[in-house]
Amino acid sequence: MALPDLSVFFAPTGKLHLAINLGNPVLARRDADGRVAGVSVDLGRALADRLDIGCELIVVDSAGKSVDVVSGEEADVGFFAIDPVRGARIAFTAPYLLIQGAYLVRDGDPIRAVDEVDRPGKRVVVGRGSAYDLFLTRELKHATIVRAESSQAVVDTFLREGADVAAGVRQPLEADARRVGGLRVLDGRFMTIRQAVGVPKSRGADAAAFLVDFVEEMKASGFVADSLARHGIDGAAVAPAGSPD
Repeated sequence: MALPDLSVFFAPTGKLHLAINLGNPVLARRDADGRVAGVSVDLGRALADRLDIGCELIVVDSAGKSVDVVSGEEADVGFFAIDPVRGARIAFTAPYLLIQGAYLVRDGDPIRAVDEVDRPGKRVVVGRGSAYDLFLTRELKHATIVRAESSQAVVDTFLREGADVAAGVRQPLEADARRVGGLRVLDGRFMTIRQAVGVPKSRGADAAAFLVDFVEEMKASGFVADSLARHGIDGAAVAPAGSPD
């Protein structure tokens, strides 16, 4: 499948630099030995193997920073949610994972359903620059958005600011609810977060097309599902075949 000269477009330095975001533990996190591991790391290394080049991880703590390093070509490939704002400078594949965007509230809060959040006077905490920040900025018409510095800081910011709702990826919110106590994650989702692989558009159409085909193969072969199982990730679904739209 690989064309030898494509490595030049993907990795002009001779090494594939992978932007790895630790802000979403569904995608990547540090293991017990402090090493960075996860489905995004596995995919990135598989891509480097396919291109027959080495790779280097550029580890960041938020999706926004991951977008910045890929957009600025400090990294060659990144792993983040599809969003039209990000698509201005990044060519996305179809999603390889589907993750639920969920809301967390206090146990005593009268909010019981996702569609009760967007009300005047409600304050919703999001991680700055995250996919759900971009989405909710467009979608919420009445509630006020409060931005935490990162996705990891959302629940602590929610508690400190006395906000009404924390928004984020379901699995980390559920973990925070167990950690803190007195909190609950609402049933349902406010969005489906479509996690894809992206390359700077400046790398050209051939590189983007190769990456699309690579991701489809990784889904169809069971590579993505096997990676999720190996890292013990629950609640994320392998995306079906198809386009990013």
